[in-house]
Amino acid sequence: MYSFSTCWNSHRHTDGRALLREVRELGFEYAELSHGTRISLLPGILDAVSAGEIKISTLHNFCPLPMGVNQSAPNLYLFSAESDRERESAVKHTLKTLEFATRVQAPLVVLHLGSVELKDYSGKLKEMLGRGEKESANYKKLVRELVEKRQAKQGKFVERLYASLRKIIPEAEARGLRLGCENREALEELPFEADFAPLFRELSSPVMTYWHDTGHAQIKENLGFIQHAQHLESYANRLAGFHIHDVQPPARDHCAPGTGSVDFGALKPFVKPHHIKVFEFSPAMPVEELKRGVAHVQRIWGA
Repeated sequence: MYSFSTCWNSHRHTDGRALLREVRELGFEYAELSHGTRISLLPGILDAVSAGEIKISTLHNFCPLPMGVNQSAPNLYLFSAESDRERESAVKHTLKTLEFATRVQAPLVVLHLGSVELKDYSGKLKEMLGRGEKESANYKKLVRELVEKRQAKQGKFVERLYASLRKIIPEAEARGLRLGCENREALEELPFEADFAPLFRELSSPVMTYWHDTGHAQIKENLGFIQHAQHLESYANRLAGFHIHDVQPPARDHCAPGTGSVDFGALKPFVKPHHIKVFEFSPAMPVEELKRGVAHVQRIWGA
């Protein structure tokens, strides 16, 4: 299925039914409810779903947003946080997302899994990349420093992440929901590039799946940490779906496919009919550009 994320338009609507109607009018039978879904939008969303106006492919944690939060906040609470209270909040609001997924008959919830507390290496490396300094000694030195520091510190953060997920997996299993563990663009965020395999070995439940974000993976390729298609191939056996968007160099993502550096043709061998394919576009993207981007992917991957 092809689906469309409400991250593009949720901020513009006060009525959930109108929000989803706009997605349907773009030609999509499915929508992903984004991490910008405010509680006030829920009644209209439920009305639209019960009326059969649209189907919900996925929810992006946290959905709905916690009470009093009115802007997208997928990293508001981290499963890996040192604070017990923050981890408890992450689990609590994820369980609420699973409950809402059941109400709207969505089969999968996309998760951000946490991060290791480090200084902002990602921002600095992106700045250097933008200045054409990727091959410089300073860039390579900073990459080595990052890899060493995050490797040295990750142990306790990963332990806390796994402990949090063990509280969530039984509820997902009971509800028949899958959890999509998303690859992230920030170099401090978990899991690191090669660490999805250990995650799936440790937490072997079939509800645990890999969720591939094309933009995030491309940014990591641009930074020199992965080869995009090769990375996707590594986790193809666990792949449940995609967030689809392009990256304009060096690291501007959520752009229309065909306007950036993502080679969608190279990813095609790993795209299967049963995968959930969600276009995740910037709220600033004009409708005509949006439509061209969707058509670009469908020409390559199939309509």
